[in-house]
Amino acid sequence: MAEGTQHALKRVRPPRVQVTYDVETGGAIEKKELPFIVGVMADLAGQNSENLKPLAERPFAEIDRDNFEESMASISPSISLAVPNVINDEGGNMNVSLSFKSMEDFEPANVAKQVKPLKELLDARSRLNDLLAKLDGNDDLDQLLGDVIANTERQKEVKEAVDGLPQADPDSGAEDPTSE
Repeated sequence: MAEGTQHALKRVRPPRVQVTYDVETGGAIEKKELPFIVGVMADLAGQNSENLKPLAERPFAEIDRDNFEESMASISPSISLAVPNVINDEGGNMNVSLSFKSMEDFEPANVAKQVKPLKELLDARSRLNDLLAKLDGNDDLDQLLGDVIANTERQKEVKEAVDGLPQADPDSGAEDPTSE
């Protein structure tokens, strides 16, 4: 006899919740198991109203750990909100729009990449880490930077020289023209 889906799933991935009840048949007690099925009806797209059918016309989707990423990408949840601006002294609120296609998009660095002022700070931090890595064991560069920090006239010269260089896009994978 062919095995049902419920029995196949029990072998492959046993359920965490098993609902059973006792049935008395002819004086013997028999355990019967009820399938545990949960349905969630929700508008999970957030504020992403592009290309969405009305809720009543959308099909049910079975979401499990095997297809979660694809389901999330197809739903493409997003949110737009105003948050307090604590990045600079201007204060007030800053409009932020976030969209999510995978669970990795919820990581702090990936959220920061979606907010322009935070992305600029993250890129600056990355450049500083690169500079720190170049300083490790490079005494000449260490001496040069020490001179620049100590001498304000030298700071102006270096700033003018650096401002004249084309900026590399950190996402393009192109090498920084200031690197040795």
